[in-house]
Amino acid sequence: MGLFTVAEAREELAKLLPLLAELVDLRADMVELSAALAVGGDSSELGGLPERKAAEARMDELMTAVQQTGAEIKGIAPLLVDFPGELDGVPVLLCWLEGETELLWYHRVDLGFAGRRRLA
Repeated sequence: MGLFTVAEAREELAKLLPLLAELVDLRADMVELSAALAVGGDSSELGGLPERKAAEARMDELMTAVQQTGAEIKGIAPLLVDFPGELDGVPVLLCWLEGETELLWYHRVDLGFAGRRRLA
């Protein structure tokens, strides 16, 4: 997979937002189901082990679908997705963080998330 331009990454993110929202919901379900399955855990209206396994399988499917676009999932809690790109000849990651509605940030590959800057 190649590098994304800012426009391409924004277009891809717009397509991925429903999948990313589902990932966030499934993550919460998995935490609740795992707590219910722990020794002494309270039962959950979401179900038990079969529902947890189904949620885990669906999360894997969604994560694979995201990664097949060339995007990279860098974190799950909070959900963090990077799109490899280049700005002014410098390798960057166009960066989306859970809760954001569009792609507005990037960081140099060598600086990581702490070096995050707003896109012009």
